[in-house]
Amino acid sequence: MATIFTRIAKGEIPSYKVAENDNFYAFLDISPLAPGHTLVIPKHVEDDYVFNLDPETYEGLWVFARKVAVAIMAAVPCKRVGVAVLGMEVPHTHIHLVPLQTEADLDFRKQRPQVSDSQMASIAASILAEYEKL
Repeated sequence: MATIFTRIAKGEIPSYKVAENDNFYAFLDISPLAPGHTLVIPKHVEDDYVFNLDPETYEGLWVFARKVAVAIMAAVPCKRVGVAVLGMEVPHTHIHLVPLQTEADLDFRKQRPQVSDSQMASIAASILAEYEKL
């Protein structure tokens, strides 16, 4: 059975897409640590542990994530884009890209901000526009 992230990448479940190519997909986290918090996934590999990926997928995922992070920096006011790879919530490799003002912004235990659907759509469109410029 396909993971929820595979279903999102296939368009079976709606998402706030911020970037996509043939092998990878990036979309806003629906429970973000900060506005612009993005998840980056491989489309065709459902392994739940990043270090189990074959070298080509692993390297491609990080190259894609870097490009998405550059787009986030251009679209979302932040000092840095933090990176986390946990893989505990969904059994599908994913990289968290989180716009940061401080290191505390990368604390997954903190209360999550409420971001409206219209804000999510606007942020996603802004990041996608920046991504497409790269």
